[in-house]
Parts: sequence; structure tokens; C-alpha cells
Amino acid sequence: MLLPDPARPHRVAALAFDGMAPFELGCVVELFGLPRPELAELGVPWYDLRVCAASPEPLRVVGGFTMSAEHGLDVLAEADTVIVPGVADVRGPVPDPLVAALRRAHGRGARLVSICSGAFALAAAGLLDGRPATTHWRYAALLQERFPAVRVNPSVLYVDDGDVLTSAGSAAGLDLLIHLVRTDHGPRVANTVARRLVVPPHREGGQAQFIEAAVTPAGGDDAVARAMAWALEHLARPITVADLAHVATMSQRSFIRHFHRRTGTSPLRWVIAQRVAASLPMLESTGVSVEEIGAAVGFESAVTFRRHFTRAMRTSPSAYRRAFAGGSGQGSRPATSARSPRS
Repeated sequence: MLLPDPARPHRVAALAFDGMAPFELGCVVELFGLPRPELAELGVPWYDLRVCAASPEPLRVVGGFTMSAEHGLDVLAEADTVIVPGVADVRGPVPDPLVAALRRAHGRGARLVSICSGAFALAAAGLLDGRPATTHWRYAALLQERFPAVRVNPSVLYVDDGDVLTSAGSAAGLDLLIHLVRTDHGPRVANTVARRLVVPPHREGGQAQFIEAAVTPAGGDDAVARAMAWALEHLARPITVADLAHVATMSQRSFIRHFHRRTGTSPLRWVIAQRVAASLPMLESTGVSVEEIGAAVGFESAVTFRRHFTRAMRTSPSAYRRAFAGGSGQGSRPATSARSPRS
């Protein structure tokens, strides 16, 4: 990786492209392009941001407006940190000039960063081969399918692999960008920047807590749907496969087979998932203790509730409550990011 040069600001280049969404690029501009006189007073040199595109022609931006970038891919290739905030099409090819610019930057020792679908550009350039990486949970399976040499981790908010860093979707880019500031300037500066943005300097948890996890609607009037609906109405009580099969008027073996065909999982795994999902609004909007919530959704003990919740959500009930309800209690720190041993 390039060593910092105290004689000049750290040069950051961000990619703009036709058809882009503005949020991710806006985050990069807010972090690295906004003047920060409060830090200059402390003697902290800020970044020199350049927005780059393959063409000087106006770029169409989602939302019905256009923008133009002042710099080309040659400037991007010469930057100290290169940020790719997305790609136009996760299923389409990455333009050869961009691939060449990314490889050139990496060959010089630049730090390569992607937000959300930007991981597809780094992967197309071969920069993620054999490395851990992440992207938005919606695209994780596709990234693994298209680039099998990449070690895709769909559960974390970002991955720091030293000179190549990737983040999950949209807002997770902010987590990674603040992490870059923390890496470059330390926690005090990162906390100052996060405070100005009115975001936490470190967000606990992983992508699992943001994946659609609402209680599954049973739907339909078949026997399995009838058993599922009954289970959702009786989550607080003990539920066995025998109970569900009885409601469905099937043998246990037949019910398990039909249930798996419909849901892709076992009845008891499904019940556990619904109990975890049912606990979320209680953690978000009430002050009820974790122990009481676990009992209310049918877990036999607080220990069992915490174990299943952490396995499903990649964070503890207390940490989830702090993140989504603004609490201030102390709890375990789940894995927000993955950091490779090489970094």
C-alpha cells in the first residue's frame, strides 16, 4: 500500500458513472470532500477528493438529473485511495477502461474501496480473487456465482483486507468510510466526523439484522399453512412437531416432508426464526427486559433466546436494541466487519 506523503493531502478518487444512484457517491463527497476547519485547527490534514468518470459527457443519475465529473479515469488511476460506489449493472460487463484503471491503481499500491455493488468492478478487475469481500446481501449470491474465486461474506457490514476494502449496501458504505478515517487519523478524528454526520462512529451488528426478517405470513388455506398460522398465534407456548402435525391433521413424517417442500426448512427451525422475528419489534419499541421478551416469544430461557437470536441476527439482543432503539446499555460486541489476517 502507498505510504502517506506528509507534503501533500491524501488523494481520494471516486467513480461516477451513467445510471448511478446518488447516495453512495454523496457519502464519499460528504466524508472526503467537505472542508473540515475544526480538524484543520487540530493540525489534521484532510483529503483531496476528485470525482472521476470515463467520459466528460453528462451522466444520468437516478432521480432524474444529470451531473458531470471534472476528471477522467487517468486521475482515478493515480489516486492514493480509489472508491467505487457501485456499478451500472451487476449482471453486465465492467467497462475495460475502468478495469484497466483499477488494476493500474492497485499496481501502484493504491487502496481500493467498494460500496455496495462496486465489489463487482473490483472482482472484474481480478482484485478480489482469493480475498474475503462483501456486497449488499441481495447481490452476495450473484457475486459468488459470477466470481467464484472471491470469498464472499454476506453477513458483515464491511471487510477490511488491507489494501482492498469492500462494504455492504448503501448506508454500510458510511460505516466503511468512517473506518477509513479511523484508520488514517485515529478514533478521535473519526468520532468528530461521525458526530458531525449525526451517525454512530461504530455500528454493531452485521447485514443479517437488515435482511427482510418479518414474521412469515402463512397464507393459503392448505394444511401446512393452517399449522403455520396456528404456530404464529401460539409462539409463547411450547410447540412441537407433533403439535403442528396435529393441527395439519397429518402424520409427523408426512407433515415434515410437506413443510420442507413448502418452506425449505424444518418445522422447528421455522418456529425459532418466527420467534426471533417476533422479538424484534419488542426490542425496538419497549423497555421490557431481554429475559421477558425471550419468554414472551416462547424461548425456554434467556440463554436459549440469546443463542438463537445471535445465530440468526449476527448480534446480541442488547446490541440490537441499542442500534434500533437508541439505548445506552452495555453488551457484547458482535462482528460488524471482517478483517483479514494480512491487513
